[in-house]
Amino acid sequence: MYYEYWGLQKPPFDNVPDPTMYSDSHSSMENAIAETLFAIDEGNECIAVIVGDVGLGKTLSLRIIIDSLHLDKYKIALVANPDMSFIELLREIIGQLSGTKCEERRKVDLLEKFNKILFDTIDSGKKVLIFIDEANAISPTNLESLRLLTNMQEDQRNLFTIILAGQLELARRLEHPKRANLLQRIGTLSRIDKIESEDLLKGYVETRLRLAGGARQIFADDAYGFLWEYSEHGVPRLINKMCKLSLKAGETNGFTLISGEVVRQIGERFRHLTGPAIPKRKPRKRPESEVVAEAVEKEAVQVSDDPGVLSVEAFTERRRSKDVEGSQEREFIAEKAGPADVPAPSPEARVIKKDISAEVEVGGLKFAVNIPHQIVKQAQSSTHEHRMKIAGTLAAQIMKKHEELTSAPSVDPISMWSDLREFVASRLK
Repeated sequence: MYYEYWGLQKPPFDNVPDPTMYSDSHSSMENAIAETLFAIDEGNECIAVIVGDVGLGKTLSLRIIIDSLHLDKYKIALVANPDMSFIELLREIIGQLSGTKCEERRKVDLLEKFNKILFDTIDSGKKVLIFIDEANAISPTNLESLRLLTNMQEDQRNLFTIILAGQLELARRLEHPKRANLLQRIGTLSRIDKIESEDLLKGYVETRLRLAGGARQIFADDAYGFLWEYSEHGVPRLINKMCKLSLKAGETNGFTLISGEVVRQIGERFRHLTGPAIPKRKPRKRPESEVVAEAVEKEAVQVSDDPGVLSVEAFTERRRSKDVEGSQEREFIAEKAGPADVPAPSPEARVIKKDISAEVEVGGLKFAVNIPHQIVKQAQSSTHEHRMKIAGTLAAQIMKKHEELTSAPSVDPISMWSDLREFVASRLK
């Protein structure tokens, strides 16, 4: 293995959340860990939040926090991917806390079971902790449901603490005026930034090499300037990638030291792959309305790329063509066979198929939503993931049709789209 060539006992730069490879050279990460541990242990807070850009160490922070806790004091659930309905989220949490698969399906039963777990845990001298990673994937509707969940606390103490970790989008959602009640319940809100300087980056690299069993210098002094440059000035995930590839290149070529030139060549290779092939003209500054429209359109494209998801217009056209074909076929049969020979329609054919119509209120506006029965039928016979794609497509089409929904400057179009998607999905079950 390449790391054995350098006298190491294990890979020092794998991008996995391994607490044993933690380096204390990342001060904002240290602060986030310390503040969250305070919120859990001493602060008795209801909610703690950690935010940061991609690749800065949020997941590793959660692992370190969990490893720092005494299991005789806490019962822990860790949700790694919360992109699910609130019912599914509750079932996942309850299943982890109870140690058995949760079979309940009704929200009222799940809340009752969760409440029982809380008090049983308190009676046993422990406290419930719920860690949710990638919390930026939680829909606005589910964020509100989590807020309501925190009402299940005693007057003098919190029966559980929720720890949310996510990208900066999570912070923007929490700061939205619509979620002021949730923001007020957050005890600590920590932000993880990049490693602050080239010297700290050097300490980060050398610490991980030492923790992996290294006992000599492996990176030359001139290598750290290039690591700083090509890691976008201190992104840990990029530092790990550059160092790992440099060690592999050194082993392949029989080097005894990783020079700055080796790191530079590795960095240029990735800069070439990710940079533009042809220089582009500087884009014009677009009006805000255009940016909002693009955001909604982007969401619509993402959920409607699946060839099995048809737009309302496509379904309507398909239904119209089938109705015409069916009418022509029935006329042909009647003409050839005569009235007495026309077969009676089956019971299934006599069932009246109706579209779903419902009224929804979003952003202070009320309007009717019509869902063709073909879409409902397709959604009910598909997976949850596919059903959510259909709901997302319809939500985007509704926003496009009702442009007044996003006309106000304070409106968050992505949040509105998510709320509409949840509403439509509830009608497709």
